Amino acid sequence: MPLMPGAEPFEKLVDSPAGRRVGVLLSHGFSGTPASMRPWADALVEAGHSVLVPRLPGHGTRWQDMNLTRWQDWYAELERALRRLLDHCDQVVLGGMSMGGTLAIRLTEQYGPHGPAPLGDRLVGTMLINPSLATERKDAVLLPLAQRFIGSFPGIAGDIAKPGIEEIAYDRLPLKAAFSLRELWALARNDLGRFTSPLLLFQSATDHVVEAVSSRILLGGVGSDDVSHHLLTRSFHVATLDYDAPYIFQTSVRWIEQRTRG
Repeated sequence: MPLMPGAEPFEKLVDSPAGRRVGVLLSHGFSGTPASMRPWADALVEAGHSVLVPRLPGHGTRWQDMNLTRWQDWYAELERALRRLLDHCDQVVLGGMSMGGTLAIRLTEQYGPHGPAPLGDRLVGTMLINPSLATERKDAVLLPLAQRFIGSFPGIAGDIAKPGIEEIAYDRLPLKAAFSLRELWALARNDLGRFTSPLLLFQSATDHVVEAVSSRILLGGVGSDDVSHHLLTRSFHVATLDYDAPYIFQTSVRWIEQRTRG
């Protein structure tokens, strides 16, 4: 199936001095593509880091393909990318936006200090932008039934305050895939106590896709004692393409530098 223009995965492995090779794994959101993460990836590469942004299965082609995938498929793709980074880098940072943030949370729960496969000090921490862990939408109660009979709802792409910016993503919300995302939410919420790695959280004050309840659940449940929470006052959900993008990029570069010195 042909890819949407701009939906290609991104990979840049850079050479750095021994003991200073830091790799960053970034994950795009539900029904989105690596294009939404590309500006962030470019800023991290410019700072000297290796960066991988996989295209999650079912994304970047047509929305019907997403309904053939489940959260385990998306997670497995990120695990493969993580292993690739670990082969090249001394330390790794996880990052994600929206559902990509959910997947990054799950990876942290599994590979953090208190997970079943701890990476020790090789895992520097996790950077999240508007991660999703729940919803307060009234129609969400219909999803278990609706996903059995309806293929999709109107899409959630393009929640950007800055005029003239378009997100490369599906214009439909695949319901079977959305139902699987709910299963991932439950797993991630239940294991938040395992999340003890450093956390950098960016949260948009106005977000028409992910409600504030998700960040409240995250901040109330993680076991980390190193938490940096930044409220974005000028951007909507896709903050990497919005007014606050430069602030996100500069802050994340500094955050990584502070935690990898020496």
